[in-house]
Amino acid sequence: MDSVSSVIDTLPYTLDTFGLIYLFLVGFVGGLVSGFIGSGGAFVLTPAMMSMGVPGIMAVASNMCHKFPKALVGAIKRAKYGQVDVKLGLIMGASAEAGVLYGVHIQEVIKRNFGDAGSNLYVSVAFVVVLAVVGGYVLRDAYQTHRSGLTHAEEKAGRLALWVQSITIPGTMVYFKSINARVSVLITIPMGFATGMLAATIAVGGFVGVPSMIYMLGVPSLMASASELVTAFVMGVGGTIKFAWSGYVDIRLAMIILAGSLFGIQLGAIGTTYVKPYMIKVVMGVIMVMVLVSRGFVVPVYLSQLEMMTPLAPKTMTLLERTSFAIMILALLVGAGIVLGSLLKGMREHKAQHAILEESAAAD
Repeated sequence: MDSVSSVIDTLPYTLDTFGLIYLFLVGFVGGLVSGFIGSGGAFVLTPAMMSMGVPGIMAVASNMCHKFPKALVGAIKRAKYGQVDVKLGLIMGASAEAGVLYGVHIQEVIKRNFGDAGSNLYVSVAFVVVLAVVGGYVLRDAYQTHRSGLTHAEEKAGRLALWVQSITIPGTMVYFKSINARVSVLITIPMGFATGMLAATIAVGGFVGVPSMIYMLGVPSLMASASELVTAFVMGVGGTIKFAWSGYVDIRLAMIILAGSLFGIQLGAIGTTYVKPYMIKVVMGVIMVMVLVSRGFVVPVYLSQLEMMTPLAPKTMTLLERTSFAIMILALLVGAGIVLGSLLKGMREHKAQHAILEESAAAD
């Protein structure tokens, strides 16, 4: 405990009134988006904390700490709507735990050898690369799903998922209700490991977990986003213990964000019952791309601090950091706007349909 206290006492940031309010609101929006798309919302929370001066490794660690209780609340909430495949979430979580432990080890090695700037660069570059690949693919698929006009019930597995489902490896086949098919557990192992590895790198395993369930296994987007919450809970427990052991978890940050998230996640979960499949993908893709741009602006700052490029002037670095922060705030607002807008629109449509049914029943 002494080592943890000494780490926190030497942190390059303070938590004043503005910081407390800011983190609470960020947590609320992160929870709102989390409940809607199944990701822990850390793709916004990690950059938000880093913008306050929190080192990358501590931002990731504190995010994981707040994430697992929030994921549990979200999973229970969405299980009431029949959206969670618990077996799939637990099996993915088992291999994700191994990925988390390995990822934490890499984070610690980078921190020891290159300091805070190295940790910040590693986290930021990981954001840019992962979000560019996954975000672009998700947006493309959202457009195709929108054009097809499919509902959650009509959403079908793609070619890759059908091929995966056709593979039979004796002694490894497991039935998953979300796809009504048997899949080899050997296929879920690398999926889970990659999810955990990414979670320990940027605290956003859902960016791999949710798309892999959708595109590789054929899980409907609604159930994939819900089942990933189970995986997030499992790997979040292990990751928090591992990070906390080395003193990288700031419990103050975690608890403030968690307080805001617990309110937002329930609204987000309710919103999934009123929207079409493509909207979940739109929210995920749009925020991914915006956060990618936000993190991209500060990469030169970290490269300059590590003397891996021509040093930047202090004013230039300040400008880049502020621009990154502004784009990240915009991503928060856009994500929250889409989720709340979809929720309100869906509720109005549901109410109108209910009124029509009542009128028809009264007429009969």
